[in-house]
Amino acid sequence: MENILFKRLMGRSKAETPPSPAKKAASRSQKKAHGKEDKQPARDHHKAAPHGAENKRAKSRKRKSSGPARARDDRQQPWRIDEFQVEAVADKTRFHDLGLPDSVMRGIHKLGFEYCTPIQAESLPAALRGRDTIGQAQTGTGKSAAFILTILNQLLNEDPGERYASEPRALIIAPTRELALQIGKDAEGLARYTGKTVLTVVGGMSYDEQRRRLRDEVVDILVATPGRLIDFMRSQDVFLDQVEVLVLDEADRMLDMGFIPDVRRIVRSTPPKGERQTLLYSATFNYDVRILIDQWTVNPLQVIIEPEQVTTDRVDQRLFLVAESEKFGLLLRSLDEEKPERTIIFANRRDLTRNLCDKLNKKGHKALLLSGEVSQQKRIKTLERFRDGDVTIMVATDVAGRGIHVDGVSHVVNYTLPEDPEDYVHRIGRTGRAGAKGVSISFVSEDDAFVLPDLEKYLNQKLTLTYPEY
Repeated sequence: MENILFKRLMGRSKAETPPSPAKKAASRSQKKAHGKEDKQPARDHHKAAPHGAENKRAKSRKRKSSGPARARDDRQQPWRIDEFQVEAVADKTRFHDLGLPDSVMRGIHKLGFEYCTPIQAESLPAALRGRDTIGQAQTGTGKSAAFILTILNQLLNEDPGERYASEPRALIIAPTRELALQIGKDAEGLARYTGKTVLTVVGGMSYDEQRRRLRDEVVDILVATPGRLIDFMRSQDVFLDQVEVLVLDEADRMLDMGFIPDVRRIVRSTPPKGERQTLLYSATFNYDVRILIDQWTVNPLQVIIEPEQVTTDRVDQRLFLVAESEKFGLLLRSLDEEKPERTIIFANRRDLTRNLCDKLNKKGHKALLLSGEVSQQKRIKTLERFRDGDVTIMVATDVAGRGIHVDGVSHVVNYTLPEDPEDYVHRIGRTGRAGAKGVSISFVSEDDAFVLPDLEKYLNQKLTLTYPEY
């Protein structure tokens, strides 16, 4: 117990004078070299917890077996890096240039990636060496892959020694269920051939099943929303003292949603900042988040990728001045005339999205609802049906504005303009993806007009408003 407290205090003390990346690596290596000596006091510490917790951790920390069960798929087939040929191009960084393990490269090859995006190219070299990193770039620019690749590189290059259940080596925290599930899916794809396991725990899905996997399986990468993770921490079904890489994704959104107290508690449960690698990626970092960054990182590399003018380059923005009472009629006309391949209609309130969805279905359109009041299982099915094209209209709150990637969205309709200009960019960014052209239609009533000045300032462009032709 005293040894643990001494280590933690010494770790925080060292972190006040930022160590070099080499010193951080040495600190981790030293910790692993004495893993058995360090781990045993940690278990004693948790055994002292009340309410019979002394048996929980011992029972849940099952030793690692020979590895996860292998399905009869391509993971059993031999593969050589020679099968992944990418031509060297000036001003482009290939994944081959980063020195990633072959098993990771195979996952990249399977997913069809060849060259790094700007945020990946600028952040990965330092992050792969173990340096704390702050990455700022727009949604859809490859931020998730950047931190997942960093995690996989660390897990494959460091021998953790004996492993137990309930102790993830990497933790990724995301503010929303949809974003966490998307990250988990991306992580599973990139980790497919590495033998590393990924578990995503979020609210609205089976608590008992998530708890069983935490207690019975050796999880390498844990992806979680703050609330559900706190639940498992309280019940002592997860322990974060072995986390080597901590990722906070969309930290500004977590602040806006009131999660920062929970995130503070989570971060305090991981090793001190000098003994772990911390990565933060987001579209924006406001002042309050930057204060937290200083508390949670050591000498971080800061990478800022300036936003592209995607809102004008690939998306045809149309803004119509219209009375509130005339919006629905104009929406029906737009759907009939445009005949969109796939449409997301955004509104600011749950009740409004629900009413819109009901009215569209009554008018003969096939629409589904995606908002916070819809159960998680139904939200997953809704997204699957929308992706598959079974339903071509999805009515959503901003819960779908970030982290949801659906190909082939031809139109986005802002039934109401968002109060936050950044959400406008995220909304219309659901279309015009992967080089395709998209259309954004926004209805601007008296209630919406007050956000226009801030929106134009944020976009650094003048928006043209027109009256619809009746």
